[in-house]
Amino acid sequence: MDIAGYLASIFIGIALGLIGGGGSILTVPVLVYLFSIDTVLATAYSLFIVGTTSVVGSFSYFKKGLVNIKTAIVFGIPSIISVFLTRAYIVPAIPQEIFSIENFTVTKSILLMLLFAVLMIFASYSMIKKDKKQDEETPQKQQFNYPLIFTQGIFIGVITGLIGAGGGFLIIPALVNLLKLPMKTAVGTSLVIISINSLTGFLFSLSHTSVQWDFLLSIVFIAIIGILIGSYLSTKIKGEKLKPAFGWFVLIMGIYIIIKETLLK
Repeated sequence: MDIAGYLASIFIGIALGLIGGGGSILTVPVLVYLFSIDTVLATAYSLFIVGTTSVVGSFSYFKKGLVNIKTAIVFGIPSIISVFLTRAYIVPAIPQEIFSIENFTVTKSILLMLLFAVLMIFASYSMIKKDKKQDEETPQKQQFNYPLIFTQGIFIGVITGLIGAGGGFLIIPALVNLLKLPMKTAVGTSLVIISINSLTGFLFSLSHTSVQWDFLLSIVFIAIIGILIGSYLSTKIKGEKLKPAFGWFVLIMGIYIIIKETLLK
């Protein structure tokens, strides 16, 4: 299972490098099901893995000038605050046993995995659907609807803090639709926001998390190798053609998690 886990870690990186995101959605299931790590600890580990790989992934966007710093700050501040509150107060406050129905007890771990499965299903939809072509040559004037950005930032922060996922599939549409950013700039800016959110979330988790650094860094190293492979393959293969197929895979995984955590318990 460990070998399968390490192979899956390469796949996570390849997906990130090849299709510009989405691979991180598999991090928690890989840690929980292949490495047999406790769900709450897996969400903390995932924050570090997602954050570090997103930093690496954002370098090429920085070089091309495809990161909007002002947007990252405006969107990032409410996100970071809500990540902190979620990791420091909400996650520890969730009881180990939520409720019981006959012989089935919904535990903290099951609840987090079910939330993660729902997120995977939403993420798969955004990958499977055909994107409207963005006109990169005629960018629209950027707009800052602060209440909407603030609300969206809080929501993203709570999601990131709860289940250790970056939420890029939620951030990118918000940047494109609310702030009128071109798609490529939205992807680059999203990676920066994910990096900040995830790494700060991991730091907030350290006070009540015992970290196996050798294991965690080995996963990150393997995922980064995957990103480099994916980035190389992206020059040979169009990521957009693979994105729907990956979306279907994520959808199947999301449904599998729901079945495994409910009917197969």
